[in-house]
Amino acid sequence: MPDNNYPKLHNASWPGVVGKGPDSEPPIDLDTILELTANAEVNGKKFDGIDLFLADPHVSIDSSDDDLKKLVDKVSSYNLEIGSFVAPIWAGTGGGSAMGSTEDRKNFVTQVRKACEIGKKLRDIGIRPNGIIRIDSSIDPETWAKDEVANTKLIAQTFREACDVAAGYGESLAAEGEICWGGMHGWKTMLTTLETVDRPNIGFQADMAHTLLYLLGYNKEDERILPQDFDWNDRATLTEGLKTLTAALRPWTIDFHVAQNDGTVFGAGSHDKTGRHCQATDPNGKLDIAVDAGHWLRDENGILTKKFKHICWDGCMFPNDVMMQPKTWNDILGALLKVRELHGWYEAE
Repeated sequence: MPDNNYPKLHNASWPGVVGKGPDSEPPIDLDTILELTANAEVNGKKFDGIDLFLADPHVSIDSSDDDLKKLVDKVSSYNLEIGSFVAPIWAGTGGGSAMGSTEDRKNFVTQVRKACEIGKKLRDIGIRPNGIIRIDSSIDPETWAKDEVANTKLIAQTFREACDVAAGYGESLAAEGEICWGGMHGWKTMLTTLETVDRPNIGFQADMAHTLLYLLGYNKEDERILPQDFDWNDRATLTEGLKTLTAALRPWTIDFHVAQNDGTVFGAGSHDKTGRHCQATDPNGKLDIAVDAGHWLRDENGILTKKFKHICWDGCMFPNDVMMQPKTWNDILGALLKVRELHGWYEAE
C-alpha cells in the first residue's frame, strides 16, 4: 500500500510578516520563507506547497499579471504549489472593520475581491489546485460587545457581501477563529456569526493553537468548555472538550492549520494577543498534535471527512532566530507527516 499523499502539506508564508515590523522584529521576505520551506526534508519527504499572505512585503494585493507570473515562476522553481490566501482586510492594509462605517465595509469587500481575482488567475495558471480566502472581522471583542446582536448582524452582512463577490470567482471564504477578533472570539459566538452569514461559500478556518483557547473561554468566559480548575495532565477531560468543540465547528471547517499551543496568549508587533503558536517540539505544548488533529479531520464516527486537500502549519509570531533555523522547519514537516500518516489518504496522481 503506498504512503498517504493527501492532504498535501503546506507551510505558511505569513509568519514572516505577521507580528513583525517597526515595533517588533523586521519582516522575513518571501524568498527566504520559500527557501526555508523547500529545503526542509524528513525521510525523503518534503513540503508540497505554500499558503500566502496577500500584502506587502510578500505579495501585493494589487499585483499585476506580470507580478503574478514572476510569483508563479518563483514558487514553481521550488517545486511548490500555492494554496490558501490571507486577504488583507484590516484598516492598516487598505481594508476596514466588517462592522465599521459604510466606507470601512466597502474597503473590506474590495480587498476580498482583489484576493479572489488573484486566486482565480493562479487557479487558471494551474499552480493553485485548491485553497480558500481567509478573513476575520477586523474588530476587537470589546468594541463588538457594545452591541452584540447588532454588531454580529453587521459583520454577517459584510461577510455576506464578500461571499457573493467571492462566488463570482469560484472562491470560498474561511473565517478564522481567533480570540482577538470580535464576533469570532468564542466558539458559540463564531457559530452564530457563521450561521447568520447564511452563504454556501462561507466556512471556518480552524487553527489548533487558536481553537485550544476556545476551550478556556479567553475573552468569552461564558463559553468556556474546560472547568475553571482544569489540570492539563487530565487528558481525558481535554479530549472530551476537544470533541465538544469540534462537533460544533467541524461541519463548517474548510481550511485547517496544524499548530501547537502551551495554553497561553501572545502578541507581537501590532498583533493583538491571541493563541500562542509554539514550536512543534515545545515541551510545554498542551496538544498531542497528530492525535488532536484527528478531531478536526475525522467525523464523530472516526471517518475521514476529506473536506480539504491540503493542511498548513502556522507558526505565527515565531521569533526570527527560530524561523531562520532549518531544524525548525524539519520539526514542523515531521509533525505534519505524522498528521498525514494518521489521518491522510492516497490518491493516484
